Amino acid sequence: MIELADVPQLHDPVMLAAFEGWNDAGEAASATIEHLARVWGAEPFAALDPEDYYDFQVNRPTVGGDGGTRRITWPTTRLLAASVPSIGRDVVLVDGIEPSMRWRAYTIELLETAQRLGVTGIVTIGALLADVPHTRPIPITSTSEDPAMLDRLRVERSQYEGPTGIVGVLADAAQQAGLPGVSLWAAVPHYAGASPSPKATLALLRRVEELLDVTVPLDDLTELAQAWERGVDELAEGDSEVAEYVRTLEQAKDTTDLPEATGEAIAQEFERYLRRRGDGEPPRAGGPGTPQP
Repeated sequence: MIELADVPQLHDPVMLAAFEGWNDAGEAASATIEHLARVWGAEPFAALDPEDYYDFQVNRPTVGGDGGTRRITWPTTRLLAASVPSIGRDVVLVDGIEPSMRWRAYTIELLETAQRLGVTGIVTIGALLADVPHTRPIPITSTSEDPAMLDRLRVERSQYEGPTGIVGVLADAAQQAGLPGVSLWAAVPHYAGASPSPKATLALLRRVEELLDVTVPLDDLTELAQAWERGVDELAEGDSEVAEYVRTLEQAKDTTDLPEATGEAIAQEFERYLRRRGDGEPPRAGGPGTPQP
């Protein structure tokens, strides 16, 4: 069991979890947790014993160091804590690698730890490869099996059937344990999924902002996302088959989503803009400063 002797006192914590591996197309999900840990100043306080859950021939330890001191770093799952005053609660971040074995014991250990920490909700984060164009907004699917979440948040019940990874297992176990949860999934273009996708990470972070009602500092992520898109543009331009495939995906996406700029989408983007300017509370619909149709 994880030792929690050094954990600070947490106030109404929410847990956010992502895992490297099968659920991490374009490294978008794990990069989301790493970004939140950095901008929120999260401090690690516990880790699962890697001997219990990892095959070291699949996830090998690494060796490195500086100043003449070399150390072995073992693959594991870390827990970090941060205080986020703007939402009036703390967060617990799970930064992990999908385990090689004993998945049920792994999820039980994580959820027992969440219970001991007083966690009141969990957000699991994943990314998958999909037939979507890189030139359009990255689709984010938000699902939950909790009736209260369905009513209160813009989420839906998952309709997926098929193989699942540790994100799906953890989300299901949390639901069975009575811990309210939401799953976020970014759809990463499969023809551009071999390298990190900051555009997908950016889309996930914006959805986290909406769920937690918080503004997350983005640093240079917007510029990295634009550079990623330009790089994939160059890839498509150099391969006529890829270029034609992208055009086909664009047409299918535009036909499905037209019009892209709905009133709700415009209002959400305007609200984000005001928050990042630090202007305080965004104007209410129909109030002063609200764009009119």
